[in-house]
Amino acid sequence: MANVTSPLALLGGPQAVRSDPGDMFTWPIITAEDEQAVLDVLRVGGMSSTEVTVQFEAELAAWHDVRHALCTNTGTNALLAAMWACGVGVGDEIIAPSLTYWASALPVFSLGGTVVFAEVQADTITLDPADLEHRITERTKAIVPVHYAGYPADMDPIMELAERYGLKVIEDVSHAQGGLYKGRLLGTIGHIGAMSIMSGKSLACGEGGFLITRDSELYERAVAFGHYERTAQLEHPALKPFAGLPWGGAKHRMHQLSSAVGRVQLRHYRDRMEEIQRAMNHFWDLLQGVPGLKAHRPATGSGSTMGGWYAAHGIYRAEELGGLDIHPFVEAVRAEGAPTSAGANSPLHLHPLLNEADIYGHGRPTRIANSDRDLRQGPGSLPVTESIPTTCYSIPWFKHHRPAIIAEYAEAFRKAAENADALHATDDDA
Repeated sequence: MANVTSPLALLGGPQAVRSDPGDMFTWPIITAEDEQAVLDVLRVGGMSSTEVTVQFEAELAAWHDVRHALCTNTGTNALLAAMWACGVGVGDEIIAPSLTYWASALPVFSLGGTVVFAEVQADTITLDPADLEHRITERTKAIVPVHYAGYPADMDPIMELAERYGLKVIEDVSHAQGGLYKGRLLGTIGHIGAMSIMSGKSLACGEGGFLITRDSELYERAVAFGHYERTAQLEHPALKPFAGLPWGGAKHRMHQLSSAVGRVQLRHYRDRMEEIQRAMNHFWDLLQGVPGLKAHRPATGSGSTMGGWYAAHGIYRAEELGGLDIHPFVEAVRAEGAPTSAGANSPLHLHPLLNEADIYGHGRPTRIANSDRDLRQGPGSLPVTESIPTTCYSIPWFKHHRPAIIAEYAEAFRKAAENADALHATDDDA
């Protein structure tokens, strides 16, 4: 493969990224409006009250066009409450991808249940619907698709399978707030959607999470699990006798400094999200056709979008670059001045905590403490998931559509790919 661009910075050439990015990567965007909202809560001493949070929930429900929204102190607890609301308990199983942040799966241990990991698709790095059915048992209660790195999971076949087997679907939307799947908002397709909105997410409130649902029973169960101060308002006959105490023995109330910020961020989120989408799509448009680099985004015209494009990645095709390992590629990109790293989250199914740890003193690993079989999944059990460290890489997360600056970062990736021969030589020398 001939060198068709300027020499690599790694080998003494000029850097592709030359301009000061300014606030291109600053997030979240905090203005005087956010600051005033926080001050209003502080000045009345309302940090641990609920009136601002209830307003935020009403706005979240309206934004998603659902009946119910419930804020929590973390996205992890939103997922935990969603699992309990869906009936997950002792000995039950959920199915989730191993390629995800731990909060998509580990809360099930607190309920006495366990997780069975399914494969992801190589190009979407989201749950593979074709790998689900054979993992369903009489103990399976829920499927947890993760819209990983903003890419919408293929929800239609997942929902069809869930309906056929009588399972609940809990969408983890922590990476994809505002994203669409075939024109439908993520989080509104399954039975319940849960997500983090901590300060690094594309919809950011500080520290917190929320869940959304059209199902009043699921909503009331989630309230009963961690919002003791609201239990007197519940109408479900199985919940009313226990008003006053949380079923989960924990408090999930969102801090009102977070809900105050969240309200302001939500007002501006659609405009900011669309700006991010223009910027990120422009980046990938500049790299269209470059060997070895595949965009991690839905096809144009599919009706699916990446939301705020959190944790943006690209797909690496080593076979198009003469088998070049991903690590010299990312080293070359970084030398050009662009941030990147190989891989994504480490596969959960290989972590010792999922295979060896006895968390609650059962005398056996928690993963199988309440199971009638050993469902641990060792090396080689999920080959696509285990290949992800060598088949994807992070890309810059642009917050503004500034084509000249974006072009410099795109050039960093282009240079590394189109100088693969030179990188082969340096890799061989190493």
